[in-house]
Amino acid sequence: MSELFEKLTPHLKRSYAFQAALNIITWDNNTLAPREAIDNTAKAIEVLAGEAYGTIINDQVKGLLASLGTPGEQERLNTNEKAIVKNLSKTFRKLEKIPADEFQAYRALKARAYTVWEQAKSNNDYGSYAPVLGEIIAYQKRFCGYQQGEGQSLYDVCLDDYEEGFTVEILDDFFGKLRTALGPLVQKIREKQELVSDAFLSQTYPVETQKELCRFLAEYIGFDFNRGVMAQSEHPFTMEIHNRDVRITNHFYENRLDFAIFSVIHEGGHALYEQGIDDAITMTPIGGGTSMGMHESQSRFYENNLGRSRAFWKPIYHKVQEYFPAQLGRVSLEEFYRAVNKAEPSLIRTEADELTYPFHVMIRYEIEKLIFQGEASVEELPALWNKKYQEYLGVTPDSDTNGILQDMHWSGGDFGYFPSYALGSAIGAQIFHHIKGVMPVEEYLKAGNLAPVREYLREHIHKYGGAKNTQELLTDMTGEGFHPEYYIAYLTEKYTELYQL
Repeated sequence: MSELFEKLTPHLKRSYAFQAALNIITWDNNTLAPREAIDNTAKAIEVLAGEAYGTIINDQVKGLLASLGTPGEQERLNTNEKAIVKNLSKTFRKLEKIPADEFQAYRALKARAYTVWEQAKSNNDYGSYAPVLGEIIAYQKRFCGYQQGEGQSLYDVCLDDYEEGFTVEILDDFFGKLRTALGPLVQKIREKQELVSDAFLSQTYPVETQKELCRFLAEYIGFDFNRGVMAQSEHPFTMEIHNRDVRITNHFYENRLDFAIFSVIHEGGHALYEQGIDDAITMTPIGGGTSMGMHESQSRFYENNLGRSRAFWKPIYHKVQEYFPAQLGRVSLEEFYRAVNKAEPSLIRTEADELTYPFHVMIRYEIEKLIFQGEASVEELPALWNKKYQEYLGVTPDSDTNGILQDMHWSGGDFGYFPSYALGSAIGAQIFHHIKGVMPVEEYLKAGNLAPVREYLREHIHKYGGAKNTQELLTDMTGEGFHPEYYIAYLTEKYTELYQL
């Protein structure tokens, strides 16, 4: 370790400690904290956010980063240290342009906004949420403006926070290919809905039994409960404190079994990524997943490429039947497989099937672009949302709860995040194609042995954390960069077979 990097280390430790505290409070707010706590808790968050800001944005760290970026000092750093300096330098460049008081006030606003969103969703009351959403958008536009480069759009600045190197131009092309290839497939399947029935999934499934099944599934795919916990929240999510404290949540509906099943497999995929990060970097700036797209690739890979396959359920479907004998005792594995893969346009993104899912993301992407181009006001968003759902999926939300209020992301200021969901699905399909070429995945799944797949992912993706970016990880593992064609081919082949097209 270089002498200069040693001087940087105390700053890194302090920064991590404050961020860990903020994450724990956020977890608590979203799971167990009483509703009336948030106003006072937000004051603590504001102070902690200011302290976190100050651990990085100061003259000492600025000088150290400048020196560590020189060729001579770079030669003294190992691979992880170089990645830490690169990551922290990017964070510094972004944060130093934001005044400390604005940064603190924004963190406090986001803490309050989640509770406002949660209550608005519960009450189908967009009007109570709109003013807070307007404040968050105003902050985001201002912050992106501070960082905007010449010729760069405000929305490109947002995108860079979640998927480095992916711009509006690239995403427009990506979504254009999906729309062209998958739109006709969705239409053909709408005309053959009678071929697949999922009615038995809508019986009464007691929530407590669902929780037991979901714990079994989390353990089955490899989630380590000695280094993680699972709780319940309005919107399922994963949060890491470090690789030995990874937390997932789920949401349950008594009259719909598959939603909770695939949510826990999805969040479990996120969690396996975080639990697989190398001990040497877990509490550093590169101690989390490298990007939201790569993170989503892991959750979607487990949820869809593995979890919605026949082979995945072959060794364990009898266990599912044992949890719900009255509901599933007479339902065959083939009927179950077909039901959990039924494609049908719907209102809720997190409950959407694989085929229509990218259209949910496309809608949010297009709305976000309009917001940051100044072409859509907060008041217009519900109507715009409903119009696009009718245009792309042929369904219109019956309420704002099932429409614009369904996702928590905007309450957290996560503009530019949604495209990562579709990118993640595409990257997951590309990884799936690659892994099938290096090991007998289907045979492992049929034998109930997920370890080889999990270890392969850990060795080629998880352990690196943020030391490599998405394109580097893909290229090093598969020999090529991102190609959405694998995703289109995967969906086309799967649904052509399922619906006998």
